[in-house]
Amino acid sequence: MGVEGCTKVIKYVLFFFNFFFWLAGGVILGVALWLRQDSQTSSLLTLQLDGNQAPNTFYISVYILIAVGAVMMFVGFLGCYGAIQESQCLLGTFFACLVILFACEVAAGIWGFMNRATIANEMINFYDGAYNKVVMNTDNNQAAAVLKVFHETLDCCGKGDASDIITHLFKDICPKSSQGPLSFPMNCHTKLNEIFSDKLYLIGIVALVVAVIMIFEMIFSMVLCCGIRNSPVY
Repeated sequence: MGVEGCTKVIKYVLFFFNFFFWLAGGVILGVALWLRQDSQTSSLLTLQLDGNQAPNTFYISVYILIAVGAVMMFVGFLGCYGAIQESQCLLGTFFACLVILFACEVAAGIWGFMNRATIANEMINFYDGAYNKVVMNTDNNQAAAVLKVFHETLDCCGKGDASDIITHLFKDICPKSSQGPLSFPMNCHTKLNEIFSDKLYLIGIVALVVAVIMIFEMIFSMVLCCGIRNSPVY
C-alpha cells in the first residue's frame, strides 16, 4: 500500500487498537450476557407480586449493553479492515461510528451516574412490599414465596430496622441460621445495594476503558486518513 514512514506506523497502531476494540466489544457482550443470566439477579427480577413484575430497569440497562457490545464488534472489524486496506471511505465511516458511540456512551454514563441508586431502590421497594404483606398477613402465600426467593438467594432477612428483631423471633420468615436462633442474618436492604452496586461498578470500569480506547482510535483514524490523502501514491 501507499503510506510510508510514521503514517505506516499509525496504520498498524490503529489496526492494533481496533483489534482490542473488537475484543472489548466481545467482553462487553459477554459481561452483559452473564449479567442477564446471573442466577442471583435473574431469580430476583423474574418475581411477581399481586400481578406486578419486579422492576426491570436493570434488564433494560443490560439489553442496551448487549447492543453496544455487538455494535462495538462490528465497528472494530470495520476499523481493522479500513486500516489494512487504507480506505478513506471506510476510515471516515469508522470515525463517524466512533463519534456516535462515544456520544451515546457519555450520555449513558451521565444517566447511569444520576440514576445509580434507582435500580437498588426499586428492588428494595419491591422487597418491602412483599415483606410488609407477610408481616401483616401470614396467609399471603404469593408474598411469602417472593420473600423466600429473596432470603434464600441473598442469604438475608429484614429491612434493617428495629422491627426485624420482633419479626425474626416471632415470625417464621427468615432463613434458619447455622449459628443459632439468636444469630441475625444481614438485612436485605444492604444485600440488594451491594449486589447491584457491584455490578454497576463493573460496568463502569469496562465503559471507562472503552472510552479511552475510542479517543485514541478517533485521533489515529483521522491522522491515517490525512496521511492516505497526502500520500503520493494516491
